[in-house]
Amino acid sequence: MPIIVNLDVMMAKRKMSLNELSAKVDLTLSNLSILKTGKAKAIRFSTLDAICNALDCQPGDILEFKDEG
Repeated sequence: MPIIVNLDVMMAKRKMSLNELSAKVDLTLSNLSILKTGKAKAIRFSTLDAICNALDCQPGDILEFKDEG
């Protein structure tokens, strides 16, 4: 899939653990883990908004498009 999820990179830059982010965005650890590993098929804008607020970043810092061609 050409969409790359850089959630782990932003969490490392902000020195935030998965547990801490989970508490801040009110999302389960398993759902955050699925997103972090790139296994998610979709993300709600409200979830993306909460993650961006918690990590003080832009959606483009978390999601990246890589052309497979």
